[in-house]
Amino acid sequence: MKIFSKDQIYSGDKLTTERQDISSTDLMERAGIGIFNWMHLRMQGAQVPIHVFSGIGNNGGDGLVLARHLITHGYNVHTYIINCSDKRSKDFLINYDRIKNVTKKWPELLNCADDFPEIQPEDIIVDGVFGIGLNRPIDDWVKNLFIHFRNSKAFTLSIDVPSGLYTDKAVIDENAVVWAGFTLSFASPKLVFFLPETAKYTVQWDVLDIGLDPEFLSSTQTSTELIGKHEILPNYVPRDKFSHKGDNGHVLIIGGSYGKIGAVTLASKGALSVGSGLVSAYVPKCGYIPLQASFPEAMVITSEDDDLIRSISFDIKPTVISIGVGLGTHTKTVSVFKSFLKSNKTPLVVDADGINILSKDKNLLKLLPEQTILTPHPKELERLIGVWENDFEKLEKVKALSKKHNIIIVIKGAHSTTVFDGKLYINTTGNPGLATAGSGDVLTGIITGLIAQGYNPLVAAIFGVYLHGKSADIAVEDCGYQSLIASHVIEYLGAAFLDLFKQPDPPPVNEEKQKQEG
Repeated sequence: MKIFSKDQIYSGDKLTTERQDISSTDLMERAGIGIFNWMHLRMQGAQVPIHVFSGIGNNGGDGLVLARHLITHGYNVHTYIINCSDKRSKDFLINYDRIKNVTKKWPELLNCADDFPEIQPEDIIVDGVFGIGLNRPIDDWVKNLFIHFRNSKAFTLSIDVPSGLYTDKAVIDENAVVWAGFTLSFASPKLVFFLPETAKYTVQWDVLDIGLDPEFLSSTQTSTELIGKHEILPNYVPRDKFSHKGDNGHVLIIGGSYGKIGAVTLASKGALSVGSGLVSAYVPKCGYIPLQASFPEAMVITSEDDDLIRSISFDIKPTVISIGVGLGTHTKTVSVFKSFLKSNKTPLVVDADGINILSKDKNLLKLLPEQTILTPHPKELERLIGVWENDFEKLEKVKALSKKHNIIIVIKGAHSTTVFDGKLYINTTGNPGLATAGSGDVLTGIITGLIAQGYNPLVAAIFGVYLHGKSADIAVEDCGYQSLIASHVIEYLGAAFLDLFKQPDPPPVNEEKQKQEG
């Protein structure tokens, strides 16, 4: 799913009105009706008090359209105008007049004061105060209104974006933002719904189709994409009936040190379980017996040293190499890592201590093959790019590093994000159970195993992150968040693949309605 920027949404609105020969007021009507239909489907006429708070711009106009339709369908509606400016949009004014025609109870004007209406916890708040066009700090009294929303404990539904939340820059004061239980976003979700610092401002979200021009939606290229099953499925390559293990690539996992052979085991299992034909592990001698005993499907090559890797030498020709898991940062290991990069021409995935070594000597980044994949967790990323002031700065720093060295960077987290060539690919699978030792090692193996099978590195990174998260989502249904371990992710990879082809369950049958119609 494309995630459109603020400017692209404005362009889409304008193109839609021109190509469909409608007014901006008509488009606003569509938006408001879309929100009403969403609420009406779920409320079915329930007489819960609904407090609609509208600003004086187009977001407020959407709120007034919604309020009008709620009123005409008999809902218990209270409408308020955040009235602290003389600048009102044309479409807001049109819909302000329209709502007067359907009720004798005109919208209540809130005039720059803290005399806020009483709201009960069982009520519903609809936030239509500010939209994506907000570009200035809000007034203190409006901030107090937002605090009033939170203190009420009422369910809050935001229109398009929680008011006070910018789409392209960081939040300075969290009290100056509406904390929404749900946000109905037009055309596409917003990037800020998925960033660690701003995701908290909406618990859930949904996208409303307001009939924007289809050509605009299909032809406009975005710098951010949301990755779900429908985006992944076209990239899946089925295994040929007559294929053999040699057709599916040979992975080499280089890593491990005394006490950290488990990391190599997990990565190796991940690579084979995702479909790689062959997996070899290059480890110090202390890893030979543990790997052979716990993972008989892998081949094991050992360095000359007992407890850590001080030399790298092998006579196989792997399709792809992963280096770094459990490797350690001993001086000798750092030296051999540098020597390896200077001579290596094989596609590469770098994780864990491999990233830490790169961070200490960033000149080594120049030695990475094109489209090498780096998979840092937050602290490793900080070592790599330096500290960041906010998530937007972090993304810009990662984009710059990715472009400079033509590498792919997977930012691991709740919505793991793959970055390449200035574009973001935000993953939708995964859960808090993945915050467990070894899950990153498994991801490294999965991505490496996909490259071995012929997936290009970018697709392998995006697909691998998706499968890793989906496997955890399926596993957690059996074992819960706290008991999920990295090995479960490997065990459920098959289920994650099968889920790609699983059809959604049909909607529940309304037997009473069937009887009436029968």
